Order: sequence, then structure tokens, then C-alpha cells
Amino acid sequence: MKLAIFFGGSASVEGQIQAIIDAENDGFDGIWFGQIFGSDVLTIIALAGQKTSRIELGTSVVPTYPRHPHALAQQALTVQAATNGRFNLGIGLSHSPVVEGMWGLKYDRPAVHMREYLSVLLPLIREGRASFSGEFFRVNATVQVPVPKPPPVLIAALAPVMLRLAGEMADGTITWMAGPKTLETHIVPRITKAAKQAGRPDPRVVVGLPVAVTDDPAGARERAARSFQIYGTLPNYQRMLNIEGAAGPADVAIVGNEAEVERQLRQLASAGANDFLAGMFPVGDDAQASLDRTRTLLKGLVGKV
Repeated sequence: MKLAIFFGGSASVEGQIQAIIDAENDGFDGIWFGQIFGSDVLTIIALAGQKTSRIELGTSVVPTYPRHPHALAQQALTVQAATNGRFNLGIGLSHSPVVEGMWGLKYDRPAVHMREYLSVLLPLIREGRASFSGEFFRVNATVQVPVPKPPPVLIAALAPVMLRLAGEMADGTITWMAGPKTLETHIVPRITKAAKQAGRPDPRVVVGLPVAVTDDPAGARERAARSFQIYGTLPNYQRMLNIEGAAGPADVAIVGNEAEVERQLRQLASAGANDFLAGMFPVGDDAQASLDRTRTLLKGLVGKV
């Protein structure tokens, strides 16, 4: 299982680029960025691609509703060229409170929207042209960006319909708040079956979870309950927590001392995770020391779990 950093901060452009450089220097397999309300992460990744040479770079995830698939295809191919083939495009629907409440757009028939979005985006990225007429998109267009290879496209898929889409059309899924039981019994079997039936390669399962190495697991879960409370209120994540038998986000956070965290990471790998995105969070009074302890363990486990 690859080990990557899940960067969700709102640091300066320079700080985010430096975080990518530092992750490469520390030997991590990758670093992935959420596209929330800060900097445009596709721009950040393209800039960092010019200053790094090895590390994988990804988005987890870019929301689809505010970006036309043709525009995103141009961006993604440009980033792939700038990183010399090291980019992974993760996309997702976001959530109704964001799409409707913040952006003023309709969160209408999201699964149909995603299928049509992929029907435009994927041909543009893989073949350089798309001709599609549907309910949401009517596109007849080309893109011309030379790249070493098309970037993989993964979608944030948790529900059965979305997992089927991910297996049939995309290159995999990116999850958040899905624990090992949910991966093993719900996510991995569904997406793998869909890919097999569509004659596609085994899909990539990229798993993001909060993680903290600590001698105070109870305190860590209390901190996680506060820090990640919002995710327990969103229906898509609530369903995953219910499958896991978890009362809230704190129950799926990976916490404990070095041996305990390593055991939990190996459990994720056994459940079918191909990549782990480490959402590191601090515990205790010395936040930096806490984060450093977690990062040190993860660095030492690269290539070993």
C-alpha cells in the first residue's frame, strides 16, 4: 500500500509548494490536495511539478459542478504535462449544502450528473476529443495538450451507484471516513465487480482517514470528534459510518502508539486499500511535536505496509 499525505490546510501558495517538496524529500509516495475554499490546487500542483521529480501528486477532490468537463480536461492535461506524468485527477460531487447553499447551483440528480460528466471528461483526457449529448451536457469538442500519458481519473464514490460508475468508467475511487470493515464488505467488492463486468483493470482504492500517533488514544479521539464533526453530519459519510458500526468520525480515526497505528494501516491494506492518504492531526499541548511523531512513523513505513 502506498503512503501519501492528505494536505488539507490553507497555507500560502509558497507553503503548499514547499509541503510537496518536503513530502518528496521525506520519501512519501504521494501528496494529495483537497479543493475546498483555499488556493486552486491544480495550479499548486502544476507549479510544484516543476520543482519535484518523483512524488505522485493528486486531487482529493475537485468538485464537478462549478467546472465544465472540457475546462477541467484542459487543466488536468496541462497539470499532467507540468508534472511529467505524475498527476492523478480525483473528482467528486461535493455536497448539497456547498453546491446549492454556497454556489447557488442545483444539486440535481447527482449520479446522472457524474455519469454524463465522465462521458465528456474521460474521452477528452484519454483520446483528446468528446462527442456527447445528454441531459446536463451537450459537448462536441477537442483538447490538444501533449502529455506523457493520460492522467488516471478517480471519483469520490461511496454509494452503490457511484461505486458502479467508478468501476465501469473511472480508474478507481477515493474515500473519506470509510473504515476497514466498510472497505472490505462494501466498497472494494462493489467497485471491483463493476470493473470486472466492464472489462476494465482492477480499480485503485485510495483511502483517506485522520491519523495521529499518540500515547493518549482517548484524547486523540476526543480531538478527532471535534475536528471532524462536520463529516458526521453529511449523509454520504453517515452511511459509511453506519456500515462500519461507528458512532462518528472519531471512531474511524487511526490513533494509538506506533505499533497500534501500523497495525491499523496493515488492516486497511488487507481490506483492499491501494493507497492511504494520511490526514494527520495533532494531539496534546505540543501540536508540532505530535504531528512530527506521526510523520516520522509514516515515513518509516513507506514501502513496508
